[in-house]
Amino acid sequence: ALYEGHVVSAQELTALLQPVFTQNSRNLILFLQDSLSVDDFTYFSESNSDKNPFHNLQAILQTSPSSLVLPAVDCEATSYLLKFLQESGDWKLTNITNLDVSQLEVNTSKPNLLVVQLQPLVSGLNEISTLEALAENDKIIGRLTMGLQEQGILYSVIYTAVRPSRIARRTAVEWKLRRQLMTTEEEDSLSYPPLNVTTGSHICILFYARNFSLKANNSVFIDLTNMTFVTQKVDISSSQCSDINTTLSLKYTKPVNGISSLEIRFLLTNKFYEASARNWSSLDTVEIVQDGTKFAKFNVSVISAPAEYSFHCQLVGTSNLYPARLIPFDNEAKTWDVFISRLQIQGFNIENNQFSYASDCTGFFTPGIWMGLVTSVILLWILAYGIHMIMQLTTNSRFDDPKGPALSVPQTE
Repeated sequence: ALYEGHVVSAQELTALLQPVFTQNSRNLILFLQDSLSVDDFTYFSESNSDKNPFHNLQAILQTSPSSLVLPAVDCEATSYLLKFLQESGDWKLTNITNLDVSQLEVNTSKPNLLVVQLQPLVSGLNEISTLEALAENDKIIGRLTMGLQEQGILYSVIYTAVRPSRIARRTAVEWKLRRQLMTTEEEDSLSYPPLNVTTGSHICILFYARNFSLKANNSVFIDLTNMTFVTQKVDISSSQCSDINTTLSLKYTKPVNGISSLEIRFLLTNKFYEASARNWSSLDTVEIVQDGTKFAKFNVSVISAPAEYSFHCQLVGTSNLYPARLIPFDNEAKTWDVFISRLQIQGFNIENNQFSYASDCTGFFTPGIWMGLVTSVILLWILAYGIHMIMQLTTNSRFDDPKGPALSVPQTE
């Protein structure tokens, strides 16, 4: 069946996945990525002819007895796919983060659901890094599926993402929307509600991110997005709220193999600044505590907003390329890599239990705007200098008459 041009809803996806639950071999592998679109397969394959980032995936599709490709699936359906699969059968759930096929044991006597969290893509920031991430994820898919084939285990594979990496432009747009340049697209709406911390009946902290991931020692990848916002398998009881200091504490139990406990703290302050004559809230430090003993601290730059507003930033993390950076304070912090996309946080003055107007980390005068302004000033200066020189030109007061005697101009004149 062909599904081009059709967005598969949650009900349709449920019906399409029914054969997976009724077949003899009920071993299901879910490869979950942060973002993916069907256009990525064409774009990255054709633009990089010497390096195919989907080599293993194409081999699986060609050798598989049956396959199903859905070009467009509703974001709500993909966000709750894992929860739907868990409720659809008596699965033995196994989360795989640090992939080691040799140590993977699959008991075929009962249905198995293997969830593999692939590393996130830094889309829109660096095309080379996105290509490398796709290629690395393809290698993970190839290693795991080849290992199961060598063990003689039959399986089904689902490869999807939480959200699309490319949002198609809507052609049927009303005329009034053409003038609203800052209108938010429908696809950019929250796919899951933000995490909230309450004191009594009042919400004092709101926290949201499209992707919340960590990497320890450049090897162990930890994706906390689903545990924080979808399944909410996170302990926030240690969070504290006040009018001056607010601490968001996120505690996870066994997020990956090898880490028994992980706590992440966001420390926010609310201060009055005389220069602006108003209160400003800022995220001062981020702390990571592993297994109750290893402590890592990060200083934070550029994450501040008026106390009545929330803060929003497209990319936050330890990379130098991100607009808002987490700067390692100690040696332990240097062993961690943090990646947060579409961060929005508010720790003070929350009204109606929802985010206030967001102060974005990207200022109005971006580097591109500064380059345009400087270039325009230089060109205007050249134009003004040329006009000034033209205006200084003068003509002679006397001219020669070719039919008359030659004009004699004494040197004293």
